[in-house]
Amino acid sequence: MAKNIAANIKEIRHRIAVTTARCGRDPYTIKLMAVTKTVSSEHVKEAINEGITMFGENYVQEAKDKIAAVGENVQWHMIGHLQTNKAKYVVQLFDYVQSVDRIELARELDKRARLAGYKINVLVEVNISGEQTKSGIAAEDTPELIKNVAALENISVRGLMTMPPYFENPETSRPYFRALRNLSQQITLARIKGVQMKELSMGMTDDFEIAVEEGATIVRIGRAIFGERK
Repeated sequence: MAKNIAANIKEIRHRIAVTTARCGRDPYTIKLMAVTKTVSSEHVKEAINEGITMFGENYVQEAKDKIAAVGENVQWHMIGHLQTNKAKYVVQLFDYVQSVDRIELARELDKRARLAGYKINVLVEVNISGEQTKSGIAAEDTPELIKNVAALENISVRGLMTMPPYFENPETSRPYFRALRNLSQQITLARIKGVQMKELSMGMTDDFEIAVEEGATIVRIGRAIFGERK
């Protein structure tokens, strides 16, 4: 498995380099996040050995055990849907929360971060496709949410995250990634105090090259690094 993980990471980095060369971007502006849902701490360590420094987790309890076992100086992102009552644990475990989609959650994160004595970085999750089965705020409601979140003292808004519908042809995802980029630019032009639209977290195993072409700064890769989930 160690060899496979190393080879997989090398291949993904190569594909990112090819894609950025094709669209005129700097490959070093793309952050490769390893998504570690159901992945063992041993395999996380193998990814760290290959230079991965950013990891995404979906569930608080699984992350708690894994982060303790890994014990490395890496960055952890909560990328799964988050219940408000888990906020107190999240601020102790994660550097970023990518799944903020409502003001109630943001206020609880702000409260818990204040009690912990620091700011927490967040991305606002946008349901760019409007699918009822997906988490995230509607695109048209995103600027107002960001204004309200930005007013909280212990939260730093750093960008947007989305997950488009699954398509067999990755090219079909392009309009959704482009829409998120356009929304980010719209929010930047609004000049909301304290808001930094630095990150666009979009693109996964099947469509990350299209996401990079459309402006992704973080791609979230699980299966292409660690293989199919067991």
